[in-house]
Amino acid sequence: MKFSASILESLKSQKPGYSLPQQFYTDPELFELEMELIFAQNWLAIGHVCEVPKVGDYVTVNVGKDSLLIVRNKEGGISAFFNTCRHRGSVLCTKASGSAPKIVCPYHQWTYELDGQLIFAREMGNDFDKADFPLNKVNVEVAGGTIYVCLSDNPPDFNEYAKTIEPYIAPHGMEDLKVAAEISMVEQGNWKLVWENNRECYHCQAGHPSLLRSLPESDDPNDPVTTPEAKAHMENAFSEWEQKDLPYRAVNKNGWRIARMPLLKGTVSMTMDGQPAVKNHRLGTLPDIDVGTLRNLHLPNVWLHYQADHCISFRVLPISPQETQLTCKWMVPKDAVEGVDYDVDNLTKVWRETNDEDRSFVERNQLGINTRGYQPGPYSPTAEFGVKAFIDWYTDMMIKKII
Repeated sequence: MKFSASILESLKSQKPGYSLPQQFYTDPELFELEMELIFAQNWLAIGHVCEVPKVGDYVTVNVGKDSLLIVRNKEGGISAFFNTCRHRGSVLCTKASGSAPKIVCPYHQWTYELDGQLIFAREMGNDFDKADFPLNKVNVEVAGGTIYVCLSDNPPDFNEYAKTIEPYIAPHGMEDLKVAAEISMVEQGNWKLVWENNRECYHCQAGHPSLLRSLPESDDPNDPVTTPEAKAHMENAFSEWEQKDLPYRAVNKNGWRIARMPLLKGTVSMTMDGQPAVKNHRLGTLPDIDVGTLRNLHLPNVWLHYQADHCISFRVLPISPQETQLTCKWMVPKDAVEGVDYDVDNLTKVWRETNDEDRSFVERNQLGINTRGYQPGPYSPTAEFGVKAFIDWYTDMMIKKII
């Protein structure tokens, strides 16, 4: 209680437009508080519906100390449970993904239906009622083909977000994709530094040569750094999408955003040459190959890029005060053939290089913050307004949850 009060005081005295004090990037007790107040009480992106296409398909993921099990149930929907047997607590599914007609505990073979109901438990006595021991459920929702969970018994509203993003993402046909490549890395930095780095392109000109082959530094015509030429390019793209009835207008809410923005002139995909990574395929019902990139983020743990030939997701999961797992997935049409329609190296090269570059930035940032010489510094009002917005979201969220 005393610790929460001191954190609350520090948050309330946070200087606007400045980075956070050192302890917010290093303190173990504060990290545990964040895991409880932010990651356990908000909707988290876990995976995608295309990863569990058939009944019995499942994925597992760890959120802090909690192991979660996501499964395609017999009704064709998505169910989510704590990956913990109701007998003596053993982890049920030990693989990252798989498929099974039933959920069977490897310890004593307690067996559950895909809806979590216990159907077999041997030698438990005559007065034992299997109905009293279903798997503990986790709140789960699907929006735009992405699976979200919330560990809280009282999850925040999800409807506004889901209803808003659906018409933007629906033309990309997420149900009909497959994961063509997946890379996870552990960055030696606080999870907030991963987000701060993501929310600005102040570092892009010197730091991301591959990314800037296709991606403009600015994604807003009203951004102070947007040149007249870039603004004209954006407005031309908006006009074309308006005529094709393709949603594009930016929606910015507290904690989430969606907007379709054009790529650089002459490019249609985030590849080294700016050309499609997947040949002879176009996602869903998109009108043509030149639809820019649909950018979607949902704090505290996911951002995504949807293009005409493939989609990319980035999932952020904290491990410790100075360790963060970033998982990147590249999704392509499910009937696309590797080696014929796409080359994995070409598909992933831009963001593999960019992720490695960002990891270096985050880790150097963390090392500098750890020193006695660190003091919170000011954000650029024109180039780092996205970072400021993230810190404002974080500060407001923590204050509300502590109070």
